[in-house]
Amino acid sequence: MFEVKNLNVFYGESQAIRDVSFTVGNEESVAIMGRNGMGKTTLLKSLIGMLPIKSGSIYLQGAELTRLESFERVRRGLAFVPQGRMIFPFLTVEENILSGCEHSGYRTVPEYVYRFFPVLLEMKHRMGGNLSGGQQQMLAIARALVSDPKVLILDEPTEGIQPSIIKEIARTLNVLRKERRFAIVVSEQVLSFALDLADRFVVLDGGRIVHEESRAGLNHEKVKSFLTV
Repeated sequence: MFEVKNLNVFYGESQAIRDVSFTVGNEESVAIMGRNGMGKTTLLKSLIGMLPIKSGSIYLQGAELTRLESFERVRRGLAFVPQGRMIFPFLTVEENILSGCEHSGYRTVPEYVYRFFPVLLEMKHRMGGNLSGGQQQMLAIARALVSDPKVLILDEPTEGIQPSIIKEIARTLNVLRKERRFAIVVSEQVLSFALDLADRFVVLDGGRIVHEESRAGLNHEKVKSFLTV
């Protein structure tokens, strides 16, 4: 279980996240939805420790992570794929993946990575910067997965990717989270991708949670109303 309790985050004097609380069950996928500027990226960066928290708590399987540095949170079981992917452009695909193995101890790329992302096997000696946007996103996900996370955090993973690849990534993540037994927290504006991936939806507006619903009972029109200007 991943728990966020009464989280408050500030940028200078401006409050960006206001009393945000939610839980993520084991192997559950939760989508954080909302328009640009509503606090999605700020929230995710605060979860992984890239932004300081003013108040509130973060727990993973009962252990508090709130005051830990980012690398310690990764060691405890969080992994983060940032917006824009942030791979190493001058390392090969294989070197990029292995750079994520520091906390898991793999000396070679695990079998399941190339099984789920066969294009990365085909291009394992190619420089990361020479991949397409969709291939770079797969690489960024693979690099995060080899830390053996309990929770995979993804920030706007569909940005700049063609629709067919978006569908493929959603399908792959759904199978991976069951096989590898991790949960997902994903920030997203593309409702179709979120519907393919998420079990539950949390909508942010002005840094606050204004709506929360399971996929089974989702009111599509209501959620869409929070995503349009």
